[in-house]
Amino acid sequence: MTQGTIKTIRDDKGFGFIKPDEGSQDVFFHSSSVEGGTTFDSLREGQRVQFTSGTDPRNPGRTRAEHVQLIEDDSSY
Repeated sequence: MTQGTIKTIRDDKGFGFIKPDEGSQDVFFHSSSVEGGTTFDSLREGQRVQFTSGTDPRNPGRTRAEHVQLIEDDSSY
C-alpha cells in the first residue's frame, strides 16, 4: 500500500486529496473509499493514511485512492 498525508478535505463535498510520500501528484479520494474502522468525517488534514491506487471511474485518466485507512499514531503509547 502507498502511504501519504491528507492534504485537503472537503467535508461539504465528501472528498479530499492525499499527498503521497513518494512525491507524486496529489491523489483524489472519495468519502466512500475510507475504510478500516475510520469514517470520512473523522479524517483531518495532516493525518497519515495508507491507500491503494486505482482509476477514477468518472475520469479514466485520473488516479484515485481506494481502500483509504488511517495510520495509527502509536507515539502516544
